Amino acid sequence: MSWSRGGGADGVARRWVLLLCVGSFCLGLLFTDRMWTLPEADEVEVPNLRRGEEAERGIVDRAIQAEDKKHGDFMRLDHVEGCLELSGKTRTYFATAVALWDANFYVKVDDDVHVNIATLGNILSKHISKPRVYIGCMKSGPVLSDKDVRYYEPEHWKFGEVGNKYFRHATGQLYAISKDLAAYISLNKHVLHKYINEDVSLGAWLIGLDVEHIDDRRLCCGTPPGLKL
Repeated sequence: MSWSRGGGADGVARRWVLLLCVGSFCLGLLFTDRMWTLPEADEVEVPNLRRGEEAERGIVDRAIQAEDKKHGDFMRLDHVEGCLELSGKTRTYFATAVALWDANFYVKVDDDVHVNIATLGNILSKHISKPRVYIGCMKSGPVLSDKDVRYYEPEHWKFGEVGNKYFRHATGQLYAISKDLAAYISLNKHVLHKYINEDVSLGAWLIGLDVEHIDDRRLCCGTPPGLKL
């Protein structure tokens, strides 16, 4: 086939070639659109990566419900679990506990700590006449500004220069506060700042109050390497 400017018996005009190409392209789009229609959103199967986690949580929830039905000794909090939400959980716990029970002390214990109830009761009984007490294994660890280490403190700049230490506060595994302090947390829960480490948060909530800090080494559950108490 030959090309010619004006067309003729032996040639095809360029304008017809251009129109033929455009027409073929449009026809191809129409054909492709009909043959390869995109599936609707509800037709696409998205893998559920959390399915196993949710199934495991369902088993745990059913076990808790069964034990709670039998013994009635569980307190459920209006809280979303998460390793970055422990300060909020602690705040909600004290606010909820003081609203439900009238007690001299409110104790927080991690779920992997075994408690000698008799010893703990003996410790608390010695301070029952004091209005505002904060009892625990008091420490003053370093404020960690390195993002790659455990117990990293995102708000490290609030604690001064690099290398500074936190104010004294009880380790998070086990501590107790008196009724007045739990009531204070409940009353002011919406304005209490949450640090990423919940034991630091509690210490911060109480540091400016007229509170007696009681360092009882019997409440120490072990010290991480390199952390001075």
